[in-house]
Amino acid sequence: MKFALSWLKAHLDTRATLEEITDALTRLGLEVEGVDDPSQALAPFVIAEVLSAAPHPQADKLQLLSVDAGAGPVPVVCGAPNARAGMKGVFGPPGAHVPGLGITLKVAAIRGVELHGMMCSARELELGQDHDGILDLPADAPVGTRYADWAGLADPVIDIAITPNRQECLGIHGVARDLAAAGLGTLIAPDTTPVTGQFANPVPIAITDPEGCPAFHARTIRGVKNGPSPAWLQRWLTAVGLRPISALVDITNYMSIAYGRPLHVYDVDRLQGGLTARRARAGERIEALNGKTYVLDETMTVIADDAQAHDIAGIMGDIASGVSDTTTTVLVEAAWFEPTRIGATGRALGINSDARARFERGVDPGFVGPGLEIATRMILELCGGEASEVTQAGALPLTPKVVSYDPARVLALAGLAIDEARQAELLGRLGFGVETGAVWRVTVPTWRRDIGQPGADEAWDGQADIVEEVVRLHGLDEVPAVPLPRAAGVAAPTATPAQRQSRRLRRALAASGYHEAITWSFLPPAHAEAFGGAAHTLANPISTDMAAMRPSLLPGLLAAAARNFGRAQASVRLFELGTRYLGSGERPAAALIIAGEARARDWRSGAAAKPDAYDAKAAALAALATLGVPTDRLSVQPPADGWWHPGRAGRLTLGKAVLADFGLIHPATRAAFDLKAEVAAVEIYLDALPPAARRKPAPPAPALNPLTRDFAFLVDDSLAADQLMRAVAGADKALIVATRLFDRFTGPGVPEGKVSLAIEVTLQPQDKTLTEADITALSDKVIAAAGKLGAVLRG
Repeated sequence: MKFALSWLKAHLDTRATLEEITDALTRLGLEVEGVDDPSQALAPFVIAEVLSAAPHPQADKLQLLSVDAGAGPVPVVCGAPNARAGMKGVFGPPGAHVPGLGITLKVAAIRGVELHGMMCSARELELGQDHDGILDLPADAPVGTRYADWAGLADPVIDIAITPNRQECLGIHGVARDLAAAGLGTLIAPDTTPVTGQFANPVPIAITDPEGCPAFHARTIRGVKNGPSPAWLQRWLTAVGLRPISALVDITNYMSIAYGRPLHVYDVDRLQGGLTARRARAGERIEALNGKTYVLDETMTVIADDAQAHDIAGIMGDIASGVSDTTTTVLVEAAWFEPTRIGATGRALGINSDARARFERGVDPGFVGPGLEIATRMILELCGGEASEVTQAGALPLTPKVVSYDPARVLALAGLAIDEARQAELLGRLGFGVETGAVWRVTVPTWRRDIGQPGADEAWDGQADIVEEVVRLHGLDEVPAVPLPRAAGVAAPTATPAQRQSRRLRRALAASGYHEAITWSFLPPAHAEAFGGAAHTLANPISTDMAAMRPSLLPGLLAAAARNFGRAQASVRLFELGTRYLGSGERPAAALIIAGEARARDWRSGAAAKPDAYDAKAAALAALATLGVPTDRLSVQPPADGWWHPGRAGRLTLGKAVLADFGLIHPATRAAFDLKAEVAAVEIYLDALPPAARRKPAPPAPALNPLTRDFAFLVDDSLAADQLMRAVAGADKALIVATRLFDRFTGPGVPEGKVSLAIEVTLQPQDKTLTEADITALSDKVIAAAGKLGAVLRG
C-alpha cells in the first residue's frame, strides 16, 4: 500500500522525520518496501517568466517565446494557446528529463529556430491531466526557484507491505493509529458529526440477501456539480497510482485509501426505482467500470434497482449508473458485505479491485455510518448541494468480542517481563478496552477482525493475539535471543534415507550441468490440463493462475524454460525435486529437462544439436544409477501418458514398478507453454524406487584380460534392441559381463520388415584363458538365446 507523507500527516500530528516514521513502521510489522520522492524527477525544472511572445515565422500554431529562468533570456518554441508575455510558468532546460513525455530535452531547432528548453504543462510533469496549456503560475512566483520546492511537491511516497491479518492498515488512518500508539505523534480524529438531512431520502433501500449484505446505509445528495477535484486531492491520488477522474469519483477513492472504507456513488437519474442488496440471478450480466462484461450466478451479491443489477457488491460498480460531468443528484452507498462472499465472487469473476482487497479482508463495521458522514461532508464542500437523511437497512455486526486474558502469558510466550500497567497502557493506545482483575477482560475494537477466530465461543480465544499486540508495540527488538539447549558432544546425523537420497541426486545433476529450479506447487489450470488435469484445486488461490495443484513437476520446468527462452537463452537445462499432488495423495518426484540446444555448435561436431529421446534416456539412467537402482535390470516400455511424443519416449520399469518416464515432450504440450524449441525430459517417481541395497564391496580386479566378440542379427523391425541385448547377456551370466549395440542397419541385403542389429559382447575369463572351443561354445549359446526371439545370425 502506498501513501504520501503529507497524506499520512493529515491523520497523524507528528514531528517525526521520514526516517523515524519508516523505522517505526517496520518495527510495528508494517514492513516498508520502498520510499519514493517524485519531486526528484522535477529537480531540473524552475520557475521562469515569459518576456515576450511572437508568432513563429514558419508555423501558424507555434509561438516564439523569450524566457527568463534566472540566467537571462533564452529562445523557446511553444504551441500552448495560453502562452503570453508576462506570464510565469515552469521551464525545463536542456538536459532535463520530461517524465510525462519520456524524453530528455536538448538544444535543437524547430522550423529553423533553435530552442533551449521548453515550457511545460501539468500532464508533461505528471502533475495532472491538464494538457490544454502550459502551467500558469501566480505573478509572485519567484523566477529561478526550483518549481518542486516552491510548489511544496517534496512529498515522499511510502510503500508498505500489509499482511492479510492487518486489514485495518489498508487505510492510512489505521497506519496512523499504529504510529500514534508507538509514540510518534497524536492520531487526528476525523469529523464524523452527522450531517443534518434537509429532506427524506427519496431512494428506497432494502436487503433481501442479509447473509451477503447484513447492513446497507445510503443517502441522496442533490444539486451537486461534478467537476475536477482540487489539486491537493489529485496530487494525493496520483502519488498512490490512481488517476484522478472527477470530484465524486475521487472522493470515493479518497475514502478507500484514507480510511479503508470503500463507498459507491450512483447517478440517481440513471436508476429505476430503489436499490436492493440481493442475490444475483443466474446468467445476469453487468458491464463493469473496467469496461468488461461479467456473467453472474446466484452465489453472488449485487446491488440492483428495479430493472437491473448495478454493482457487484463490494467489488465493482457498473457503467450504466456511474456518475458523469452532467450528474446533479447522487446516492452515496456505504454497506457492509460478508468477507467470504466477496472473496469467492472476486475469484470466480477474476476481478481484483481495491474494494475487493478491503471487503474480503473485513472492513470496520463500526465505521459504516461515520464513513458515510465524512464522504457526505466532502461532497458538500467540493461539489455543493444538499443532503438527505440517511436510510439504514439491516443491522451491522457490532457485537464486541471480549477476550479473557492473563498478562503472565507475555512472559510465557514471548520471554518478555512487561508489567501489567504497561500492558494495559499499550492495549489502550491501540483502541482495546481493558478491564483488569484476576482475569483481564479485553474488548477488541471493531476494526481488529484478526483478533481471535471468527465465531469462536471460547472466552480465551485470541489471548495469543493480545500477547502479539503487546509485544509488537513494546518492541519486537526487545525479545531476548535465547539459544536452545544443546547436548554435549557431536550431534548424530539426522538426515533420513530419503533426504540423503535427494542430496546425492542433487549433486549428481548439478555436476552434470543442470541448474536446480524451485517452482510453485500451484499451476494455471491450463498448464495442469496439459498433464492430465489437476486432482486438487484451491478454493482460495493467490491468483487465478495459481489455482491448480501440480500433477507433475514438468509443467513448472517447462514454464521456466519458456521464460528463459524469452530472455534469449539458447539452451536450458533444469531439474527439480518436489511433490506431485495426485488423487491418491502426495508423491515425491524428480524431473529434469533439456530444452533448446543439447550441444552447442562446435568446429569439431558442426552445427548445434537438438535434444532427442536418447539424451533423455541417458540422463534418466544416470540419475537412477546415482539413486542405487540396478539399471541393467530395467525394462523399457512405451509411455502411457499423452504429453510424451509417440515413438520418441519411453518408460523405465523394474518388474511391475514404474520408476521413470523419459523422452521428447509432445509438440501439442509444448505449444501450451509457448515453447517452440525441442524439449527432452525425464520424470523420476521417487516413491517407486526399490529400497537401497547394502553396498557390496568392490570385486577384486580380474587376473585375465577381457575379450570381445561381435554378432550381427537379422530381427523383425518391431523388436526392441533392448530385448535382444538382454537375451544375449543371459546366454552365460558367468562369462558375459557387458553387451553394447554398436550398429543398426536397414538397406541393401536386409529383407523388408527386418533390421540388422550388431552387438558387441564382452567376455571376462575367470580362472583360465578361454580356448577357441570355449568361445565357439559360448557363441552357440548366444546365437541360441537370440534365436528364441526370432533373431538369425547374418552370414
